[in-house]
Amino acid sequence: MNGWILTGLEILAASLVGVICGYLLRQYLGEVKIKSAKVQANALLTEAQTKYKEMLLAAKDEALKIRDEAEAEVKRRRASLQREEERLQKRRENLERKLERVEARERNLDQRQSKLDRLQNELNRLHEEQIKELERISSLSKEEAKELLLKTVEKEARQDMARVIREVEAQAKEEADRKAREIITLAIQRCASEQVAETTVSMVPLPSDDMKGRIIGRGGRNIRALEIATGVDLVVDDTPEAVILSSFDPVRREVARTALSRLILDGRIHPARVEKMVKKAQEEIEALIREEGERMAYEVGIHGLHPELITLLGRLKYRTSYGQNMQVHSLETARLAGIMAAELGADVAVAKEGGLLHDIGKAVDSQIDGPHALIGADIARRLGKSEKIINCIAAHHGEEEPRCLEAVLVAAADAISGARPGARRESLESYIKRVSALEDLARSFAGVAQSYAIQAGREIRIIVKPEEVDDLASIQLAKDIAAKVEESLEYPGQIKVTVIRETRAVDYAR
Repeated sequence: MNGWILTGLEILAASLVGVICGYLLRQYLGEVKIKSAKVQANALLTEAQTKYKEMLLAAKDEALKIRDEAEAEVKRRRASLQREEERLQKRRENLERKLERVEARERNLDQRQSKLDRLQNELNRLHEEQIKELERISSLSKEEAKELLLKTVEKEARQDMARVIREVEAQAKEEADRKAREIITLAIQRCASEQVAETTVSMVPLPSDDMKGRIIGRGGRNIRALEIATGVDLVVDDTPEAVILSSFDPVRREVARTALSRLILDGRIHPARVEKMVKKAQEEIEALIREEGERMAYEVGIHGLHPELITLLGRLKYRTSYGQNMQVHSLETARLAGIMAAELGADVAVAKEGGLLHDIGKAVDSQIDGPHALIGADIARRLGKSEKIINCIAAHHGEEEPRCLEAVLVAAADAISGARPGARRESLESYIKRVSALEDLARSFAGVAQSYAIQAGREIRIIVKPEEVDDLASIQLAKDIAAKVEESLEYPGQIKVTVIRETRAVDYAR
């Protein structure tokens, strides 16, 4: 027991001695670190003081350098200002010398003006004396002589003016007609289009009359399904072995014709089959429309057209105007405009594209109100076409004024294509109305004795009263009648206005 106690006391004593030794060792090490830190701090302070002195000396040197540079700059500027002041002084002296010369010249001019005034007064006095002497000799006052002279000069001038105008217009018309005939004849010969009016087929042949009953179906369900699916009216009448399709939309009529032809060949006609065939026909017609539009652009040589324009061009295959197919008409107009543009040195590409697109408004004119030329121009503007092409489309029927040569050529090509023999149909009634309206319009002008429309309404000859209309007035009358015709009437091509003034002298020998 005592041994255990002694051992514990020894361990406790040894631990206490270890703690005291550790404490003393830490105190010693701390004092050593403090002394080392003080030595380092003194060394850093000494180094910092040295660097401070060096930086101070460098700053003083830099300040001296800057001051020297500033003094040099001040001296340089003073020298420049002195030179500028000397230059200004010289200019001031030059201006003073010039001012003295100008003042001397003004004094000289004043003297000359005084002399001229005296001369002018003398001339006025002599002029008045001459007038008085002339009035005394002629027994006419100044106003009476002036009026008589003006009447004489006016009469001679009007005669000379009429003669010159006739000569100039005759020469200009002769040259213009010759050149126009040459260009248009060349264009038409190179185009070489057929003179046949095409119409869209709206009749579907049947193998027999028994097929009409199958087309109608039980209670009319087949024909109703076909009419609802296509939007086309089917007329099943007494026409042997044929069904008539009626619709204002030629594309719908073509879809209906294609679908009905397929149903007749297939023989299975019922509402579900009708809807399937109509849908398939619509897809085929849409593809055919795109192919036709691409073919038209390829034939004319135009690339990069918008897909919507391609579709509108293809739809023209099923559009007619006065019996003329619009696809053929557009291609013909594009070729004619391109040929004339090449002859005249205009932009051939613009003329061709304007001619090809000039009637695209007719592809949608049943859906949009307004003139087809303006409808087409709006479509071209929306699809980013150039202003020249837009003007070609809008101006080909006069809805806008042509602002470029290509627009004039497209309008001329359109008139040539539509007005040549066999291109379009016109009823006798509308022809008689147009000719009568043309003659009545001419007779509405003062001084017109008679008017006759000749050459199928393409020329009107007006006989005037010679005692009311002189030569100069007849020229103006022709222009006024032409302007009135353009403003009031609608007609294909152009109308020539000829005014005839005839004076007859009659006497009798007895």
